Order: sequence, then structure tokens, then C-alpha cells
Amino acid sequence: MPKNAKSGRPLNILVATPAGGAGQGGIDRIMAALKAELDRQAHDDIHVRFLATRGHGSIVFSWIYLLRFCSAIVWGRLRGELDLVHVNLASRGSTYRKLVIAVCARMMGVPYALHLHGANYRTFWHEGKTPLSCAISSMFARAAGIIVLGSPWKNFVEDRVPEAAARIEIIANAVEEPRLPHVGGGAIAHILFLGRVEDRKGIPQLVKALSSMRGNAGWRATIAGDGAVDALRSELEMLSLTDRVNLPGWVGPADVAQLLSTADILTLPSLAENLPMSVIEAMACGLGVVATPVGAVEDIIRHEETGLLVPTGDEQALATALLRLIEDSDLRGRLGAAAQEFQRAHLAIEPYAARICVTWREAAGRRWE
Repeated sequence: MPKNAKSGRPLNILVATPAGGAGQGGIDRIMAALKAELDRQAHDDIHVRFLATRGHGSIVFSWIYLLRFCSAIVWGRLRGELDLVHVNLASRGSTYRKLVIAVCARMMGVPYALHLHGANYRTFWHEGKTPLSCAISSMFARAAGIIVLGSPWKNFVEDRVPEAAARIEIIANAVEEPRLPHVGGGAIAHILFLGRVEDRKGIPQLVKALSSMRGNAGWRATIAGDGAVDALRSELEMLSLTDRVNLPGWVGPADVAQLLSTADILTLPSLAENLPMSVIEAMACGLGVVATPVGAVEDIIRHEETGLLVPTGDEQALATALLRLIEDSDLRGRLGAAAQEFQRAHLAIEPYAARICVTWREAAGRRWE
């Protein structure tokens, strides 16, 4: 990796993440994997610092982290030790904070790259000329680089900000090698859901699908994630599914690895996504995947090739697809093997880190043009 073209020193990158790469959300998970891979590669010509912009705990205190991040931009620029700010971006509060960061970076003459993760950004970033929409458009238009996770998101950003088209690059999320060998669930197929327990993730449809499958004794399920866990537990009790469905709540990386190693099927019937990490993690483990064609999911899950796709909101189609994989272990194995091959070829963390570094170099280089 070339050093700063003007000074000869290493490039210095400041990365904005919700919790500095130590949180439980998808952005922090991919940034934590990126940090670990960069540490393994031991670059001596690029220095990267990951810093929180929201922090853990109450949103009330997020301004403290935001102020600290902006101070790091100012201090880094004054010392001549900051070449680029990498801004991980989702909707709502994330965007409000990142608008402040983008203004701060521009005021200090530091280029920034945007990395769009938000699943609901199509509805959040309205086409109209509202103050918020105009501010978001300006932030994208002035970005030195824009990373999106798939072709639908590239088309979306190009449509909103045509002048930024040449600076948009697709870099799909990636994962590390599985921590544990895959053993599966044995005679009883293990269905796994990893994600926040909420309507957007298709939890109501999943519960209805599982309820309709009660007559089939060949499955058990785990729904792991934070959110409306207590309400879901009550619903499962009413449906007499508590003996078939485990609700561990939020689980850390070690427990996620254990669940993936003992699962046979990963399902994510979301109504909206960008490019979900749980699907890529399942592909890495060779699981059969049942998902909905939302966001950039269709870029990686090809129906009947690397998984099964079902229409959003259709619990009957979801149940039918799950039962196919429960009852046909050969199909499950074929789809899982193809998914694993695709992940290793296109969604591995080592080439992902290399591509991010190239994007950083190019975006930072625009400062010197």
C-alpha cells in the first residue's frame, strides 16, 4: 500500500463506528472483523483507528462520543496526522451524527468516505427537497468515496446523487472463517434465526410458519437476538411452541459460533435489509439458507443455487421452504455446499480488507489532486 503521496508517511484513517467495533450490531461486527484482519496483515504503511460515535448504553450520552470523534478529526488535522475519515452510515440517529462528522471533516479539509449499511435507507432518504434529504444528498455528493453493499444500493445512490456515480464502489460484507467445525443438529434439523427480534426481521411471519409446521417432528428452532424477546416468549407459550423453539436473547460471538456449528438451516425472512451478516456467516458454515429477496440479498443468495428465496411477508411460502430443507437433507447439503463455495470465493475477510484499503487510498488521494 503506497504511503501518503505528499509526505511519504503512512496513511492515517479514522473509522467511525457505533461502538468503536465492540458493539453487537452488524456494523460493529464487520468493523471488528476488518480490524482483526488488518492487525493480522500488519500493515506498516497504513494506520487505522476505530472510534465510537454513539457508544454503549443510552442514546442520551451519544453526544459525548460524537464530540470526542469530531475532536479527533480536528486534532488529527492540526497535527497533520489524518488523511481520511471512514464513515459507517445507517438511518435515523446514525445519519444525524454522521452529518455533523461530514461537516466537521469538510471544515478541517479532511476527505471522508461513506459506507452505507442502513436497511431502511430507501424510505429514510426521501426523494423530496426536505432539509434532511438535501443535507444527505450534499453529504453523499461531497464524499471522496462511497461504499455500498450490493447492486441495488449502488443503483439507489446513483439515482439520488448522479454526480457521485464515479465514486461509488460495491464491496459486499465479508466474514472470517468459522470458529468451530460444522456438526449440524443431528436427526432433528436445527433452524436458526440470528438478528433483532422485531417485525422488520420477519419475526411475525417466522412464528406463523413454525406454528403451521408443528405437525412435523423433524425440527427444532433457535431465535437468537435482542429486542421484543419477552413478548415473543409469551406468544410461543400461547402457541405451545416453547418445547420446540429456544429463545436465548442476545448472544455473544462465542455463542453465535456454537449456534452456527449446530444449525442446519438459517432463516432470515426480513421485510428490509442491506446485506445481512447472519446470512453470510451461515453461508460460511455451509448451512441451508431461507431468506427474502430484500436489499442486496439476491446478490449472494441465488434461488435454488445457494439457498431458497421466499416472498416477503409470506409465512406459507416460508413454511414450505423450511419444510423442503428439513425433509430433504440432500437438497440442504447441496445448497449449503454451493453457498459455502460462493462465500469463500466472494465474501472472505482477507480480500475484503484489501479492497477497503484500496478504497481508502483512492479516497484519501483525492485530497492531493
